[in-house]
Amino acid sequence: MTHKQATIAVRSGLNNDEQFGCLVPPITLSSTYNFIEFNQPRTHDYSRRGNPTRDVVQQALAELEGGAGAVMTSSGMSAIHLVCTMLLKPDDLLIAPYDCYGGSYRLFESLSKRGAYKVQFIDQSNEKTLAATFASKPKLVLIETPSNPLLRVVDIAAVCRAAHQAGAQCVVDNTFMSPALQQPLALGADLVVHSCTKYLNGHSDVMAGAVIAKEAAVANELAWWGNNIGVTGGAFDSYLLLRGIRTLTPRIRQQQSNAQAIVAYLQQHPQVKKLYYPELPDHPGHEIACRQQSGFGAMLSFELDGDEAALRRFLAALELFTLAESLGGVESLISHAATMTHAGMAAEARVRAGICDTLLRVSVGIEDSEDLIADIAQAFQAALNI
Repeated sequence: MTHKQATIAVRSGLNNDEQFGCLVPPITLSSTYNFIEFNQPRTHDYSRRGNPTRDVVQQALAELEGGAGAVMTSSGMSAIHLVCTMLLKPDDLLIAPYDCYGGSYRLFESLSKRGAYKVQFIDQSNEKTLAATFASKPKLVLIETPSNPLLRVVDIAAVCRAAHQAGAQCVVDNTFMSPALQQPLALGADLVVHSCTKYLNGHSDVMAGAVIAKEAAVANELAWWGNNIGVTGGAFDSYLLLRGIRTLTPRIRQQQSNAQAIVAYLQQHPQVKKLYYPELPDHPGHEIACRQQSGFGAMLSFELDGDEAALRRFLAALELFTLAESLGGVESLISHAATMTHAGMAAEARVRAGICDTLLRVSVGIEDSEDLIADIAQAFQAALNI
């Protein structure tokens, strides 16, 4: 994150209240607003269309990502659904990663089966596969980098160039990195989506999403569709999200530092069969990550060397890591992809994507790194005991 962006995050929404001069913007909970007179609405007339509190956080999100405008939505999935609803028609082709978030996979697959659009799941790091797919003239390309849960890294600039040459638009899911560590619009993307529930809020107490557009005209169309299908976020969630954004930089720094310490520990542990983290020199996307990211983040995954019984013992023994879905909060979480975040994928699709039954995904929080490592160590020991 640049110094300017860090300042934007800290000062998001401050001193915007013109009525009372509140440092922190007030929460406007009204669902409706009176008209000045017949056929003369005010700036806001109904909060599904627009809300003063949501306006402030949308401006902050656009500034953080370097976009022309943003729409805050009710969840990350509604943000992705909004983009697809606006841009795709029946017979249009969507290209998505074959190892994308399970919720995204489920949405795309279910709607394609109903004829809303076509979808093809591919390995976007494979240049030959990518070139062959672009020959099919897709309308939209979803990039998820690093991917969830295997942290595969895709060259955003290269994929966007190829997509634009094929007449497609590119949307990047930037949830894992946040604007603190990656700027997709500057790398050529047309749109950025977030599950703001994760790092942008950072406290596991808000459901929200966002779509940020590079062009103002696209942002306006997104706002129209957001109101049309009713996926816009509420005032109180907007307020909480804005509060969370102000601490984004220090949270990310601490979480990333803790993750790096845990990765160093896991690298040498005999019960770790395989470790996934882009900072590792042998990670397939390491060089690309160094170019397009300003950090490696606080998400990591590893395969436990053991059977299901050992996996159960390991998870049951953890005390500081909570077995739960989601990510990006101040508390450390661990999840089992096959039965949790990616349970919506068919078993054969998980195998194709490389998601095995002993894969664990870790969202590292801001606790003391030594305590977190000690917790993992005793859980490994418990996994060995029969």
